[in-house]
Amino acid sequence: MWWIFALLSAFFAALTAIFAKVGIKGVDTDLATAIRTVVILLIAWAIVIFRGGEWSVSGLTKTNWIFLILSGCATGLSWICYFKALQLGKVSQVAPIDKLSVALAIILAVVFLKETLNIKQIIGALLIISGSIVLIFA
Repeated sequence: MWWIFALLSAFFAALTAIFAKVGIKGVDTDLATAIRTVVILLIAWAIVIFRGGEWSVSGLTKTNWIFLILSGCATGLSWICYFKALQLGKVSQVAPIDKLSVALAIILAVVFLKETLNIKQIIGALLIISGSIVLIFA
């Protein structure tokens, strides 16, 4: 079942690139990121409230808070850079290079989370890295 959500994530990420490229034309990318963030904030809280999850906020630990805040900071910085890249480059180049984050996440998971990789994961990460290099210099 996880792969269905992963495919949906990829589909919506692809739409994000297309919609953003049109939406940022002639707009400050930081403003565009702020608008996008407000929309995401409203949708995320609507889902939490609809599912009754707002009451579990009190159960979050200090570690939960720290790492969720750090994750939010990383996400915000990623979006700011992504929108600027989209404004300056082509979606067909920016979006695939942005997905280099997949290979970087694999590497960081091995280093910091001590995850182990099989040969398929290693080959997949190397292919992503290789493809990104090709697109950068294309």
